[in-house]
Amino acid sequence: MAARPNVKPLDVEATFTEEGLDARALITRTDKKGIITFASKAYRDMTKYSKEELIGKPHSIVRHPTMPEAAFKEMWDTILRGEHWEGMVKNLRKDGKYYWVIVQIDPINEEGEITYDKPEEIAGFVAVRREPSREEVAYADNLYKKMRKAELLAKSNLKDWEKEVLKSL
Repeated sequence: MAARPNVKPLDVEATFTEEGLDARALITRTDKKGIITFASKAYRDMTKYSKEELIGKPHSIVRHPTMPEAAFKEMWDTILRGEHWEGMVKNLRKDGKYYWVIVQIDPINEEGEITYDKPEEIAGFVAVRREPSREEVAYADNLYKKMRKAELLAKSNLKDWEKEVLKSL
């Protein structure tokens, strides 16, 4: 279930180019529950959160409220099996702007080494992001809006913030 966003979303996109960032440097590590244990400087620069604001927080701190819950369920199901996951994600920055990434997530063991198909050895995850093309963004934005709208319409008791999200879709 999606949590209420930490900040009020603005309908303003931030791009890697505008931020002067190399998408390959947007790296995070989490523990097995998705709590951030490392965030690269480029990741912090893009999200506008400080190291202190990110470390020890759930990765969902940057979840945009228009992202479909189903996308994250599929992601978690995959990585907890010890498999590689790649997908498009719309994230929410501390300043309310959003940004798109294609993220690749791999399971890691206690030594920080990538480990596949060994769920019993998973200690956490490493995520590396790249900037998507405008075509990829357009496709994902259209698909995710439809998915999120369907999810919200299927709920019987929407919270006030969810009603606002639904209006925006």
